[in-house]
Amino acid sequence: MQTSRKIRRIALLSGIAMMVAGAASAQEIKVWTLTFANDSANKAWADIVKEFEAANQGVTIKVEGRGTDEHKSALRVASGSDQGPDIYFMWGGLGLGGEFVKAGLSLPLDKYYAEYKWDDELLSPALSFSKQYEGGRHGVPYTFHGEALYYNKALFEKAGITTAPATYDELIADAEKLKAAGIPAITFGGTVNWHVMRLMDMILETKCGVEKHDQLMSMRVSWADESCATASFEEFHKWTSNYTLKPFMGIDQAQSFNLFLGNRAAMMLEGDWLVGQLKGENRTADFGLFAFPTGTDRLYGFAEYNYISTKSKVPDIAAKFLNYLESTDVQQKHLGDFGSISVNKNVKYTSTEPLDQKWIEIFGKFPSTFVNGDQAFPLDVTTEYFRVINEVASDNLDPKAAAAELQKFIGNRS
Repeated sequence: MQTSRKIRRIALLSGIAMMVAGAASAQEIKVWTLTFANDSANKAWADIVKEFEAANQGVTIKVEGRGTDEHKSALRVASGSDQGPDIYFMWGGLGLGGEFVKAGLSLPLDKYYAEYKWDDELLSPALSFSKQYEGGRHGVPYTFHGEALYYNKALFEKAGITTAPATYDELIADAEKLKAAGIPAITFGGTVNWHVMRLMDMILETKCGVEKHDQLMSMRVSWADESCATASFEEFHKWTSNYTLKPFMGIDQAQSFNLFLGNRAAMMLEGDWLVGQLKGENRTADFGLFAFPTGTDRLYGFAEYNYISTKSKVPDIAAKFLNYLESTDVQQKHLGDFGSISVNKNVKYTSTEPLDQKWIEIFGKFPSTFVNGDQAFPLDVTTEYFRVINEVASDNLDPKAAAAELQKFIGNRS
């Protein structure tokens, strides 16, 4: 009897020990990211999480997706609290990623860059954003995107446009042809500030050129004193007054996309991820693509990053997951799910989709990039940039006064 009780007691204690050990080894990684409009990206995330959990027993990846503005709001709350994710999505650059680096939410990742040799594995242009901050490397790129003009082939043909424009003057001439045919040249969603901003960014690159554009975005020269800045706002207003599907200021980006699919406008200024959305709609054959003809040697684009939070109690496991996400095998398997180009430099491209091939051609053509205004500016200046753009687009601000209005805000910053 005593032997039997002793055996049961040992078994019970062993079971409790195993449960305690299992509980101690169980680790949950909370990932806050976007709910992507491209459903293939959402499915790819689910697949990647499942495979990582299977290969790392005891680790659970909990992904929470939100809309863009809701995601930013949640991170701002997390920055001022004791709670938050282990990994969070944010774009690279001083304006977006930099907000949360400055707020102390981002953990420096220098030791993980060395451990996983990310500098050897990932695209240099995408990595450059991790080096913009004082006090170490922040974030790891997992996508690199370009933005260009998609066009409706049938509407171009209806307006008598036979080839994609190679210069800005040709683009304006084509916009006039479309207008004469009763076709809005382009569509935007004005309720999301960043969508209309893309057009302004492109025009600044066109009118100001590389050096002056960079000086304006880094606030090293006065917007009020640079004639190209005023000329850019005037040109922007010409587009919103004459060539844009109306009423665009009352709709969002998703509604704008549906109008584009519905043949309501000829062009849309979007990223390479739109190819996945068009595939999902079985509509890729209806559209073509060309780089916005700024006249410079730079592609408009940006990197999306994942950052490890300073709130994380398990940063080593978080870094291991990010390394898995960006590994050659995973990126090869999910090529096209996040965009036409992988951030991993070892990936091989095999797609026969003409839009994918066009993106590869575009990425190969431009040796450098310039980023979206909301990634170049600090947050407070971004907010004012949005306001001025929206006021010009809504005819509430004379475009001749817009550059000086923006500079007034910049000059009054503490």
